Amino acid sequence: MLPPRRVRRFTGPLLVVALVAAVLLLPVLVLVAAVASVWLPGHWRGLRLLCFALVYLALQVVGLVAAGVLWVLSGFGRRLTAPRSRAAHYTVLRLLLDTLMRAGQRLFALRLVTDGASWSPLDDGLPGSTNAMVVLSRHAGPGDSFLLVHTLMDRDHLRRPRIVLKDVLQLDPMIDVYLNRLPNHFVPADPAGGYSSEEAIAGLARDLGDEDALLIFPEGANFTARRRTRAIQGLRDRGLLAAVRRAEEMRHVLPPRPAGVAAALGAAPHADVVFVAHTGLEHLNTPRDVWRGLPMDKALHLRWWFVPAADVPRDPAEQVDWLYRWWETIDAWVDATSAAEGDGARVPPEADRALPG
Repeated sequence: MLPPRRVRRFTGPLLVVALVAAVLLLPVLVLVAAVASVWLPGHWRGLRLLCFALVYLALQVVGLVAAGVLWVLSGFGRRLTAPRSRAAHYTVLRLLLDTLMRAGQRLFALRLVTDGASWSPLDDGLPGSTNAMVVLSRHAGPGDSFLLVHTLMDRDHLRRPRIVLKDVLQLDPMIDVYLNRLPNHFVPADPAGGYSSEEAIAGLARDLGDEDALLIFPEGANFTARRRTRAIQGLRDRGLLAAVRRAEEMRHVLPPRPAGVAAALGAAPHADVVFVAHTGLEHLNTPRDVWRGLPMDKALHLRWWFVPAADVPRDPAEQVDWLYRWWETIDAWVDATSAAEGDGARVPPEADRALPG
């Protein structure tokens, strides 16, 4: 169960103590990390992870201090929802995320590759580049999700993301503070009673502006074989046999849940839709995964597909079929990308051969 917000706010002083302790104990930590690197795969993995952890901890402290300053400047919290205050929060969050991503890419020699056509629908000068967007993304772990949000917010795109994410992520102090001050929705672990996620998603979508992007992960959770089996069984229990057959054909993604997508598209018929597939960090779900399996000297792949608002189906049945067809395209792209990475080859164009209409 998630601790109350008042309890979570005590993590700020604890992070300062942890940072000071880490600096004081740095020689010991470096020695331990160097010894651990002998047994870990990769070149000096332990030391690289230690450096990244210190950067992450320092950014948490800097981010919380900046949040405190913004709270004071907003009239001690009275004007936090004002446009100027929200713009300042987005700016600070973008700078913090940019620093974190740059540190990760340099420490672990990770490269971001945009596959397929070299353009992104977020680039300036392209049709729809200044329109509101609903971004529907594969759910592939926190690392890939951070990468996606960073891409939406970076200097080239400067989108203001509104994110639908699990409430457990509020255990991260920076996410907790900044995303609760901005228009986002945390999906509770126990959805019984209260404001439904569909209503909240519709509320986020209804006033999407030209620089906004509503980010939804229709799968609802990171892909695992067990979750895939449970999701397919859930469809079977509901008598959705056609959906079961299609879900069984998809090997790398969970079947999408259409309710939240329908709520967003119904509330924002003016918004273009962007489908996103990404791969490279999906196996990192726990600290143990990061410790033992964080890739080094590897390409992280990202793929966008742009659908203008006029081409989005509005009939509920057609919309579900359309969503499944796009998820089948994403699954095929992940399959082709994984195979190409294993062979050291480029992603074959066949991955995009049959795009949904």
